[in-house]
Amino acid sequence: MAILDQFQLTGKVALVTGASRGLGQAMATALAQAGADVAVLDRTADCAETVSRIEAAGRRALTITADLSQTSVAGLNEIVGKVTAALGRLDILINNAGIIRRAPALEFSEQDWDSVIQINQRAVFFLSQAAARLMVAQGGGKIINIASMLSFQGGILVPSYTASKSAVMGLTRALANEWAAKGINVNAIAPGYMATENTAPIRADQTRSESILARIPAGRWGEPEDLMGAVVFLASSAANYLHGAILPVDGGWLAR
Repeated sequence: MAILDQFQLTGKVALVTGASRGLGQAMATALAQAGADVAVLDRTADCAETVSRIEAAGRRALTITADLSQTSVAGLNEIVGKVTAALGRLDILINNAGIIRRAPALEFSEQDWDSVIQINQRAVFFLSQAAARLMVAQGGGKIINIASMLSFQGGILVPSYTASKSAVMGLTRALANEWAAKGINVNAIAPGYMATENTAPIRADQTRSESILARIPAGRWGEPEDLMGAVVFLASSAANYLHGAILPVDGGWLAR
């Protein structure tokens, strides 16, 4: 097979969580442009723009509305069932949905801790488990988690987010160890400082924003489209021998 053909996703089905905007929307669009049909999950039903982009690429789209902060393990299994019932299979899972809460650690609330851990960590594991059970039966698949610069660093004012994203990195490696022999590739993308809703407060803080930009060798905030190539690569057969990798897409932040 020619090398560029290995990046094609024709005939594959993907599920992308948190896909109504930002990073999730860009990754869902990329997968569709590479040939995959895509199920998009979000806590709101406002995925029309993402669906439009998928369909513009000539692929089928499925919208699933679910609040991962409230979804039980049984509910996560039902989500996988909805994808297979509508689109026939599930080959690619992108665990993108995530939230962040900011407060000093001395004042951080139980609610802010639990809500972040539920979505960013617990749902990631149990949705991966549900997808992997199906992928084992199918003979393989790709699971791509979304880590963070705070999988590597401590950050400030975001203890639950840092804890959850550190867990995502460890979980990616742990699941890769167990599932590689079953034909499932588990890897992660660690986005750098991206211009998304989650970073709006620090981008609005001129001093903080300037200090971040000064450390990024690329000299700019990342854009959601910067993840498109990485997600297609990790979802494709070109990455078949890649297991447990955490791929930074960070403008050089970690190299600084």
